[in-house]
Amino acid sequence: MWAHSDTTIDTLALEAVGHVPWWPEEHSEVTLHRILVHMIVETDRHAGHADIVRELIDGAAGLRDGNDNMPPGDQAWWETYRSRLERVAQEAGQH
Repeated sequence: MWAHSDTTIDTLALEAVGHVPWWPEEHSEVTLHRILVHMIVETDRHAGHADIVRELIDGAAGLRDGNDNMPPGDQAWWETYRSRLERVAQEAGQH
């Protein structure tokens, strides 16, 4: 997958047009630039999900236990945010 992606990026111009058959017809014709931005956003969104799952496994927030790579004070914010998300998820599971 990476080799194919790298070859595509190295070979085509950012303005190269492609077609995403499963997108709505009015949005299915896109440039390589748009696809690259879309994939960055998707990766960021899903990496955040994976980070939450990892945190539930080992209890560490951020980069890793002992080095969270977060500005001072953010740990308390993150714990409050995570607790709120967990409460909302539990409440949603009751319906």
